[in-house]
Amino acid sequence: MNTTSSAHRRSRWLLIQTMAVFAFLYLPILVLIVYSFNGESVGGFPPRGWTLRWYRILMDDDALWSAVGNSLLVALAAMLLALAFGLPAALALDRASFPGKAVFRRLVLLPLILPGIITGLSLLMLFVTAGMKLSLLTIALGHGTALISVATTEIFAGLQKMDRAQEEASLDLGATNWQTFWRITIPNLRLAIIGAGLLIFTLSMDEIAVSFFLIGRDNTLPLEIWSRLRRGITPEINAVSTIIFLFSLVMILVWYRVRTRRGEELAELVPLKP
Repeated sequence: MNTTSSAHRRSRWLLIQTMAVFAFLYLPILVLIVYSFNGESVGGFPPRGWTLRWYRILMDDDALWSAVGNSLLVALAAMLLALAFGLPAALALDRASFPGKAVFRRLVLLPLILPGIITGLSLLMLFVTAGMKLSLLTIALGHGTALISVATTEIFAGLQKMDRAQEEASLDLGATNWQTFWRITIPNLRLAIIGAGLLIFTLSMDEIAVSFFLIGRDNTLPLEIWSRLRRGITPEINAVSTIIFLFSLVMILVWYRVRTRRGEELAELVPLKP
């Protein structure tokens, strides 16, 4: 009886701890969403009245939407750049043997450890030395360079889990290395590549340290929000943050759907045991 009572108290305490952790993580987001519908322009608790006025004002804010478009372009370019370099780097780490491989693996992970200020400042000096004008292109190059390590680690993890038997069977049946790569390796790495792409896209969208050093005349969304916050919090910031949160939530659901569908396809390929 005492054991049952002790287990019940322990489970209740774990439930309280879990709820506290979730509240710590998500309550600020909930508050932000609630205040995006606040009827007053100045925050105060509890919110007074409910309105969509800030979303209507947001729709007419050309500067903010221009920053959103810039961030989307930069994130897309950074994702493609990071994947283009991260995929061969992951293949080299998994499939190739060469002198200094251990050092190369650690150097690939270095951008994950370095502070963004160091990365941004070093890239700024590089672009200035090369005579490049600061613009969205330099931001995209900076983000892509800093996030190559993310693509490499994610795809390398996918390669570690991949069954090499299909590749060996393809080669035994007469396919070339390129045919095997495009028809066997890449489809099997689809989940890892999509996951790396989504992560890179998300990290690029809210990156501010590297962008601060490489920005030209056009602002990205984080820098636009930061510049406005220096003048005070406005309800439009809450509104655009709510939209970004919903967009991120949709991306997560899409990723979950792709992963679930891929799992179902793999399950269908497994032969039933007699």
